[in-house]
Amino acid sequence: MSEPTEQKRAYDSPRRRQQAEATRRDILRAAQPLFESQGFAATTMAAIASEAGVAAKTVYTAFETKGGVLRGLWHLLLRGDDADVPVMDRAWYREVLDEPDPARQVQLNARNSRVVKQRIAGVLEVIRHAAPLDPDSDALWRRIESDFYDNQRAVVESLAAKGALRDDLDAARATDILWTLNHPDVWQLLVVRRGWTAEQYEQWFAAAARDQLLARASGS
Repeated sequence: MSEPTEQKRAYDSPRRRQQAEATRRDILRAAQPLFESQGFAATTMAAIASEAGVAAKTVYTAFETKGGVLRGLWHLLLRGDDADVPVMDRAWYREVLDEPDPARQVQLNARNSRVVKQRIAGVLEVIRHAAPLDPDSDALWRRIESDFYDNQRAVVESLAAKGALRDDLDAARATDILWTLNHPDVWQLLVVRRGWTAEQYEQWFAAAARDQLLARASGS
């Protein structure tokens, strides 16, 4: 007697899902060096498929468009793994918000900025240059800037709740400052163009944020 259809689907579904997730990871790993070396326009779905060792149809099924591949790669690199957990719920981000000492919060935020940008800097430049050419990439770039702002605003709100901000700053102005210091443009200018090490960037970002945001007692 054959196995009931519902039980067979229940048995096969986790395996198929794992296979699909593994294929997605392979495609993204293959796409990253192509995007970073050739740029968005010159990288084709066929080239991504060939590099990943899958059919082009598989890439289209998994991501629909080349912009979709780029978006998937961005999410993977930003979060550090393929678990569907947003940045604000990640342990490394929550550690900043949960830290009671304002100066330590600023330092942890700079550490996170350095670690994340080491993963995403190359792909960020691909997205930036793709934005004028591709509507999906343009929407992604706008979302990235917005998400960066929201993440830094939560840090500022935590500092403000402790009474740690300078007296001449409100939360909105402080968020603008922290967002600017954390913006990927600054990493590109200092690390990529001027040759700073990632550690020098982290130290500078932490010191600048302390000087610009924290009341004297909080930053001492």
